[in-house]
Amino acid sequence: MRKIIALIGIFTILFATDVYCCTSAIITGKATPDGRPLMWKHRDTGEDNNRVDYIKGPKYNFIALINSPDMVPEAWCGTNEVGFSIMNTASYNLNYDDVPSEQMDREGAVMYDALGKCKTLEDFEKLLKSYKKPYGVEGNFGVIDAYGGAAYYEVGNYGWKKVDVNDPVIAPQGYLVYSNHSYGGKLNDGSGYVRYTTAESLFKGHIGRAGEFTPKWIFQNVSRSYYNSLLDLDLVKDNDLLQKGSGWFIDQDFIPRKSSASSMVIAGVKEGENPLNTVMWTILGYPPVSVAVPTFVKAGENQPSFMTGKEKENSLMCDMALELKAKVFPIKRGNGEKYFNFNLIYNPEGTGYMQQLRPVEDAIFEITEKFVKENNDKDYNKQAFDNLYNEIFKEIETAYNKF
Repeated sequence: MRKIIALIGIFTILFATDVYCCTSAIITGKATPDGRPLMWKHRDTGEDNNRVDYIKGPKYNFIALINSPDMVPEAWCGTNEVGFSIMNTASYNLNYDDVPSEQMDREGAVMYDALGKCKTLEDFEKLLKSYKKPYGVEGNFGVIDAYGGAAYYEVGNYGWKKVDVNDPVIAPQGYLVYSNHSYGGKLNDGSGYVRYTTAESLFKGHIGRAGEFTPKWIFQNVSRSYYNSLLDLDLVKDNDLLQKGSGWFIDQDFIPRKSSASSMVIAGVKEGENPLNTVMWTILGYPPVSVAVPTFVKAGENQPSFMTGKEKENSLMCDMALELKAKVFPIKRGNGEKYFNFNLIYNPEGTGYMQQLRPVEDAIFEITEKFVKENNDKDYNKQAFDNLYNEIFKEIETAYNKF
């Protein structure tokens, strides 16, 4: 009981300002079981309504995560038909200038531009050099391509620095984690340090284990982890908290937070493989109450209807997840919005949303693995993709109807 009281007291003084940030990682083929790179972004934002869109670019077509209500050319993670993939996290220790706020926040526009024009990391570097300064950005852009390239670009208003994830000195274990500060930025400034340390410890703890890093492992063990590295507390594993506490906790410094609106893992290809076989696994809505769904640039405009929308329309998948999220965060008055009902997500009885959705997501990965094995070496087949989407949505619909 003393532990519970002490932890509640610590949580109470931990309200911080890093609200709309993100957590991410690039994992090279060195650390994956199949030798293919992975790129993970857990998105925190003020816009809950997200969907996947297929976009025809000036040079290359692409699929991307977008804000559903926004009718502007912005992307928040995506991959194109030649295997170029990009994501970002906000950084808060690069810019110390007087650039007006109305000229800032161009990260989404940069990624949209890059997806339509870039094939390689070198193309992205040329694109950055072509922009006029100040760039209007402050962020860490993660990029992989179909030629083995994997790097972060720490970009501020007046310059950028490449951090090569293939460099064994920089990334000896084959991966790098980023949150909301840049390695090359001002020391001890920025944000997201607890989330960074949490994600780093989760990845480090998995090194050398069977299976290594996969999209499924990342979603189920990082995107939905309720471990806080500063407190050395895991809400899922600490039975005292689950059984003796009320089930309510402060939403502070976990990787999944109220501001978490999506989580993506882009599974790239090895050099020499068909870049159209890249898969963008996407969780829409609050990740603990949603499931991962595969999307393929190879399918063109034939993306799963429950993941997309028209004009300002939100995706059905996101809407279903947001309904459950509203139950997890029901208090609107005072500081109540900072508290969440963890019992609805996870509980000793095994009836939490996250617990009930786990076998659904397991089934989706199994269905998709079979589909990929049967179709990767074949030309695009609309019927095959339609059958895949229908089978996946049947699993999802059955589960959410129970809620």
